[in-house]
Amino acid sequence: MPYVEGRVVHDADSHLMELDDCLDPYLSKELLARFHEMAAFQDKLAKRREIKAQAPATHADPEFRAGVEDNVMLRKNYDAHGAFLPADRPRALDFMGFASQLVFTTFCLGNFGLDQSDDMALCYATAGAHNRMMTDFCQVDRRLLATAYIPLEDIALARTCAEDAIRMGAKALMVPSTCPRNHAHSHVDLDPVWAMAQEAGVPVLFHVGGEDKLNPVYKQNGLPPVKDFHGGDDNFTSVSYMPIPNAVMQTVATLIFDGVFDRFAKLKWGAIELGAAWVPGWMRAMDSAAHAFLKNEDRLQKLSARPSEIIRRQFRAAPYPHEDTGWIVANAGPEVAMFSSDYPHVEGGRNPCKRFNDSLADASSAEVEGFYCNNFIDMMGAGLAKDLRRPAHLTAA
Repeated sequence: MPYVEGRVVHDADSHLMELDDCLDPYLSKELLARFHEMAAFQDKLAKRREIKAQAPATHADPEFRAGVEDNVMLRKNYDAHGAFLPADRPRALDFMGFASQLVFTTFCLGNFGLDQSDDMALCYATAGAHNRMMTDFCQVDRRLLATAYIPLEDIALARTCAEDAIRMGAKALMVPSTCPRNHAHSHVDLDPVWAMAQEAGVPVLFHVGGEDKLNPVYKQNGLPPVKDFHGGDDNFTSVSYMPIPNAVMQTVATLIFDGVFDRFAKLKWGAIELGAAWVPGWMRAMDSAAHAFLKNEDRLQKLSARPSEIIRRQFRAAPYPHEDTGWIVANAGPEVAMFSSDYPHVEGGRNPCKRFNDSLADASSAEVEGFYCNNFIDMMGAGLAKDLRRPAHLTAA
């Protein structure tokens, strides 16, 4: 029996749990050596030595595999079915009952800090290797929608990277929410990137991992260290959680005020695993800013609508399951919020639908349908084939 029955549910956030050699086949010998020498890679490698040895053997065990259906939402990270073996992922999706999944990396989030380096050759080669790895993995099933990462540091290389990603079959382009070092996301020379995405009918997405991080000085409080929910100190705590949406709020506001959303009015944008409780107040703050500076700024006078209306038209966000999704829908509008499972990450929880359903108890049926299905379809555009949008076999009898 699938986890979800009687409803079409599209999953706006799922992940691979790649082994540390996942990019090796996609990098040249020279670049692979440079990549392996990086401190960021070595740090991740050290944390995965046991995983690389144990995970394949675990998934090859017949007894372990016999329990897949009963545990599809319970086993997390490297224990999850289809976490790193492409042939297993379609069966996992069957057991979850989702109509499709956007698929993101885990190992490569943040592009190993290369966007902030002076080695643009390795930065874009690693991003390209990631994009080929992701599209190759997702070829096993049309319901798996591969995301490609596009660094924005070098404008010419960003154009080539986006063009290559679309040509190889990526269904969404992921860009960092943190600002490039030498130009804004809204720089006019990046317009060809957004034009390619709009023409291909695929969205541009921001995802956690590409945001501005907490200033580490905030941790210097004279108190004992605080453990994250994995028991270590690499993931989020209550304090480091707070700045997660800061960069995406600033970036999308700039894109709207500088006219990018209007220049590419058919292009959809999404904030994934960045939460959404911030969205209603941010929409109102943008409206206030546009009103306050309207007389002084020609760019604001040229906007096609209020920023909040542009958001409802073109921007979608995936709330965390612990957020009050009903409140978000009521205050941001029914067009904005989307379901996500974060499969197979621990943070997604073992029963996300229950938490979302409880929060949406007072929402209308149209709002609930928008959250689980329609808003995702709208965001994905041509990235989601028409026959996958509302499969008849997933709807209630």
